[in-house]
Amino acid sequence: MKGTTDSVKVSNKRLVGSALVFAVCYVILIVCVILMMALQDVSNWKKIFSENLSGMLSLILCTFLLFCVVYYYYYFEDRAFLGKAQNVLLIFSVYILSVIFCFLLGEYVNIYARPSAMLALVFVYLFNRRQAVMLNFVFSVMMFVIDAYTGKFIAFDMDNSLYFSLMLTFVCGTFAVFLAGRVKTRGGLLLTGVFIAIPATAVLLLLKLPEIGKYGWIQYVASAGFGIMGCILSAVLALALLPVFERAFNRLTAFRLRELTSTNTPLLMRLKTEAPGTFNHSLVVAQLAETCALALGEDAELARAVAYYHDVGKLKQPDCFTENQTGYNIHNELTPELSADIIRSHANDGYDLLTAAHLPKIFADVAREHHGTLPIKYFYAKANKLAGGDANVRDYAYFGPKPSTKIAAIVMIADASEAAVRSMKERTPETVERVIRGIIEERMDLDQFTDCDVTMRELTVIKQSLADALSGVHHHRVEYPAIRFNRAKVAVNEEDIENE
Repeated sequence: MKGTTDSVKVSNKRLVGSALVFAVCYVILIVCVILMMALQDVSNWKKIFSENLSGMLSLILCTFLLFCVVYYYYYFEDRAFLGKAQNVLLIFSVYILSVIFCFLLGEYVNIYARPSAMLALVFVYLFNRRQAVMLNFVFSVMMFVIDAYTGKFIAFDMDNSLYFSLMLTFVCGTFAVFLAGRVKTRGGLLLTGVFIAIPATAVLLLLKLPEIGKYGWIQYVASAGFGIMGCILSAVLALALLPVFERAFNRLTAFRLRELTSTNTPLLMRLKTEAPGTFNHSLVVAQLAETCALALGEDAELARAVAYYHDVGKLKQPDCFTENQTGYNIHNELTPELSADIIRSHANDGYDLLTAAHLPKIFADVAREHHGTLPIKYFYAKANKLAGGDANVRDYAYFGPKPSTKIAAIVMIADASEAAVRSMKERTPETVERVIRGIIEERMDLDQFTDCDVTMRELTVIKQSLADALSGVHHHRVEYPAIRFNRAKVAVNEEDIENE
């Protein structure tokens, strides 16, 4: 009970911290809006505020309520997310920047050139589609309120011009969320900006249709041109801001995942040169993890990326691991206790390396969790033999913790399955499936999956996916004849060439 109470206290403290960040961001937004109003007429800014005092108070209250909508959305939907103050700072930083960009481009370029879809594009990559739609809706209402009380969206003296702000922001942002949801390249993101221009042009046409006879098609075409420009600018600005938010808040996007899985990254370069056996093993495990994640409907790119890095802890002592040895085995000269300490330390060493490299937390967590609290059977058996059966299995087990996510569980099973199947002499589909089933059952018996929400059905899917994949990776080939063709294109026995 005491532990539960302490947990609640910590949670409440975090929520208070998030609320403070919320308050600071709200004040910054209000200051930005005040500056926007003052810039309308710098010489008469006092008169502007004195004449619009009631409107200014309404604006302050309305924006506060909209900020509260966002805060309470996460309070009820994802309190753990809200408990991290940096998440609150991230959300409202994007809001503030979006308001600033909309003001600058609307004021100094054209009111239709606002990057109305920028916020939606940023959020769909930093979070997910559902959150992006909700946050874009709040932003649409927020811009409508700001325009209503600052008089910024005035177009051709039309009575309904104020609603252009609401419609353009909401429609363009919503279309952007669904168009960009599956785009995985930066070029595709830029192309999304072009496609968003289609609904933007349609909205302008529908809203301006009653006034086209009065103002003519030329002004409509000009407005549509600036609207298209705003949509493309939305994609350009989102493309420029995403790397900043990725680094500043250590967020994962499809773009960053692809960058992290490039073999030119520092840690993977080290792994390739200092521990080539481990590097090749990691490539296969990454392929297997991606296959399993796809079968379960999990984030396949994330599964592949974390699998690339799950064994980077072996960089500390690469020659102590079998896949990197070229004949000499240092463990033949060490006690089983010392060997076990070296082997199991690679999980925590990986966590430290990935944390020091400022990679996302899930990468470090999977590196530490992918062996759970499993015993190191080889050295336990060796110690048991030397001690006459008195060895304590806990002295030869990994420190943990156990896998806390489905992706960590996938990597644990894929890692062990790849190593086991690689060492098999007979690799028929039946024997491969039997070995993988044994690996999963052993981990279930040792309670390795109690901290993650993986189900029996999902473990069955993982088993079948790995069996199919590993049967293809380690398939048998026909035996090639021992002949070689010479320059005369005549087949010569290789043994005869060696004897010469």
